[in-house]
Amino acid sequence: MAAHAAVPARRRASSTSRGMPVWAMPVALGVIYGFYAAFIQKSGAPVTWGLFWLGLVSAIVFGGAVYAIHRYGRTLPRELHAAAWGGLAGIAVGFLYSLSDVSILSATILGLIVGAGVTAGAFYLYYTHEDAEGRPAPY
Repeated sequence: MAAHAAVPARRRASSTSRGMPVWAMPVALGVIYGFYAAFIQKSGAPVTWGLFWLGLVSAIVFGGAVYAIHRYGRTLPRELHAAAWGGLAGIAVGFLYSLSDVSILSATILGLIVGAGVTAGAFYLYYTHEDAEGRPAPY
């Protein structure tokens, strides 16, 4: 009896390996980030159109950046890929902290600390999860 050859499964371009659409995580993170940015800026005042636009633009920019790095970051070397995630995290946290009426210096320092920590963590993850030929693990 002849054995059948295993046909490799094709991955759909619109979903990840866990069945969740590629855009679901960036949209969810963007909505949460936008709501939180508007909430911090509100500080007990009534909701205005300015707060609405701040939250909407923050959500779109953050969600778009997460999508771009998640989708196209694998083409970068591991150092630049880790730096992209660290830069995004540092900028995002520094921006949110600056909305709470603190000095720009303290917001910058906090953003740099968070960005450096995320860069180091992402670099460690990418460095330890690549195969012998230097290709990143498909996660």
